[in-house]
Amino acid sequence: MTMKLYIGNKNYSTWSLRPWFLLNYFKVSFTEKMLPLDTPQFYSRLDGICPNLKVPCLVDDDLVVWDSLAICEYINEKYLGGKAWPDDISERAIARALAAEMHSGFTELRAALPMNIRAERWIDISEEVRKEICRIEDIFSEQMTKNGKQYSGWLFGQFSIVDAMFAPVVLRFKTYRVKLNDEAQRYMDFVLSSSALQLWVDEAMLETEVVEADEAGEPVR
Repeated sequence: MTMKLYIGNKNYSTWSLRPWFLLNYFKVSFTEKMLPLDTPQFYSRLDGICPNLKVPCLVDDDLVVWDSLAICEYINEKYLGGKAWPDDISERAIARALAAEMHSGFTELRAALPMNIRAERWIDISEEVRKEICRIEDIFSEQMTKNGKQYSGWLFGQFSIVDAMFAPVVLRFKTYRVKLNDEAQRYMDFVLSSSALQLWVDEAMLETEVVEADEAGEPVR
């Protein structure tokens, strides 16, 4: 049986992007099942498949895994031989801490700057959101400065789960034209140049569905 990944609209669904990016980057075979967000059929399709009726949801034979980070961990263990985390135990611990921070934090930013790949928007950024942006900027720039030229541009040298976890933030910053320091911007530019991520972006640009709750800010003119 082919592994299936249930996702939401590519233009908006940040959680769906994370495991999808990991699977595509490492060329793991799977079938994509896109369900339109904010519609009755979204929930009816997931009923009986995913216990929390949310995406992403991975179905691999008889196993169902929900939650983006849990899916990434499963893929890493079963299909990637652990290579989606850094080899060094200390680096791996920091990478996991950063992935968990992204997974559970930055709630103000998530609410104020929803992912909307098709758009270019202006929004009045609050002090609370600015603090979270600064924390992410620090993460990006510190990793780029620490890693230096020996690494390819990913946060820990080689692509890892932590890069998949932060990819939606990179796309958010592009949509809302968030200015970062040079080192953080270097990471952003590198992520945006990834062919796996670009495939997601290209397909998001072809979507026509609109989720009004995620149409924040004003169009850039």
